Amino acid sequence: MATALRSIPGVCDVELVRGPAAAADAPPTLFLEVAHGATRASDFDELRAALTSEYPADLKDFFFVNTDVGAPELALAVASAVTAARPDAVALVVRCRVPRTFLDCNRRIERDTLPKSTKSGEMTPGLQPWVREPRDRALLLDRYFAYRTTVTAAFEDVRQRGGPTLFVHTYAPRSIDVAVDFDIAKSLRAAYAPDQLERWTLRSEVDLITTDPDGIDLALPALADRAEQEFRAAGFQVTSNTAYPLHPVTLAHEFASQRPASTLCLEVRRDLLVKEFVPFVELPTDPARVARAAAPLARAVTPFVPQAARVR
Repeated sequence: MATALRSIPGVCDVELVRGPAAAADAPPTLFLEVAHGATRASDFDELRAALTSEYPADLKDFFFVNTDVGAPELALAVASAVTAARPDAVALVVRCRVPRTFLDCNRRIERDTLPKSTKSGEMTPGLQPWVREPRDRALLLDRYFAYRTTVTAAFEDVRQRGGPTLFVHTYAPRSIDVAVDFDIAKSLRAAYAPDQLERWTLRSEVDLITTDPDGIDLALPALADRAEQEFRAAGFQVTSNTAYPLHPVTLAHEFASQRPASTLCLEVRRDLLVKEFVPFVELPTDPARVARAAAPLARAVTPFVPQAARVR
C-alpha cells in the first residue's frame, strides 16, 4: 500500500501531508507525482559521484535548464492547500531524486534499454547517450525500477480509493529545442545567448497536458476544465497541449491510460515560481510565487478528492 511506502535515498522522497482532522492511519486519496524532482545541484553531484566513467565536464549546464525547478515545492504547496481546505484529507507526494541528466524516470524503460541520442524536436531519451559504462547503466536502471515500483504502488493505492493523481511539472520560459548529444551543453549555451534567446517561443504560463498524440483525452475532463477556470481566474495564461502531448513513451501516459478519469498532467512556467529565471545555476523558489500558483490548482482538485477512509 502507498501508505507503507518509504523514501529511498538517491531515488525518491515520499511524503504524506495529513489534514488536521485526518485519522492517524487514514490512507491518501490524492497523489502528486514529481517525476523530475531532482532540482538541486547536490542531486547531480551525489549521483555523479556514484558513477564511475567520465562524463562531459559541462554536463551540469544541461542539468540546470532541464530539471523541473519549483515542481516539488508546487506539489507540496498544493497538498498543503488541499488538506487545509479538506481537513480530513490525506495527500501523498512522491518526488524523484534521480537527475534526468542521466536517466529520465518519466519514461517507459526496460532492463534492455540502451543509451541514445535524440534530434532537435524529439522527446528526450530515457537513458542519456553519455551513459556508456555498464556499471553506471546498471546503477541507474536499479534506481529507475525502484522509483517506478514506488510510484506505481502509489498510483494504484490512490486510484483504488477513487482519488485523483496530478503529474506536476515545470518548464523553462522559452521552448528551446536542441539535439540531446555530446554537444548538448554547448548547444544550450548558444541557444541562451542574449542575441539568440528572443527567437525561441515564449511558453504559456500554464499548459494542461490532457491528450495523447492522436488527440485521445487522457485526463479527467471536469478536473482539466476546473483547473483552467481557476488558473484563469487567478490571472494565469492557460493553454492545453501546446508544449507537447502526453506521449506513449512517458510513464505518466501509462498511468493515465489505465484510468484517464482520474489524472491531470500540467506544466507551470518556471519563471513564475522563482524571483528571477537565470539559466545554468541552481534556482531557489519564491514561496509567495509558489503559493500563488498552488492556490488555483488546489481549488480545482479539492472537489475531486474523496474523504479518506480509516484503516481497520
